[in-house]
Amino acid sequence: MESKTRKVVKGELLLQPGVYSQSGFRVISGCLKSYIIDKKGKEHILQFAPENWVIGDMKSSIEKSPSTIYIEAIENTEVETLQIEDLSKLDSLSKEELLQMNHVLLRNIVATNQRVKFLLSSTSEERYLDFIATYPSIYNRIPLKLIASYLGMTPEYLSDIRKQLTKK
Repeated sequence: MESKTRKVVKGELLLQPGVYSQSGFRVISGCLKSYIIDKKGKEHILQFAPENWVIGDMKSSIEKSPSTIYIEAIENTEVETLQIEDLSKLDSLSKEELLQMNHVLLRNIVATNQRVKFLLSSTSEERYLDFIATYPSIYNRIPLKLIASYLGMTPEYLSDIRKQLTKK
């Protein structure tokens, strides 16, 4: 599978709504986020992608439709660009490449399913603790307001949860 690496600076957009996504990104160093902006202008974070995570808009890539999400660097980041068209050339991939791709896709599916489950049925404290377990390498690196957006709460409420947890 052909890929190339590049550096992106904090705040740089790798994808935005209306653009056709032809690639995904594996993070080598740094961190990316995917998000949407609702009709009221509020940002809702869908996913973080720290080191060794993959992020992209598979719907846009597979269906060849305009993207509906943003992907942005929240730190200076180095990414490997993964061409989605290469996924259709599975017979040209080595066994190691297929196993690595399978591992990444399975980890993303598990994380997404866990996130949906926690959003629907868990307390705010449980969602925060799950966030720490899912993203142990970044919860101290990224701003509280981004974590709060990901968890579906205000930064003030998340701050209260963190204070309560330190008392326990």
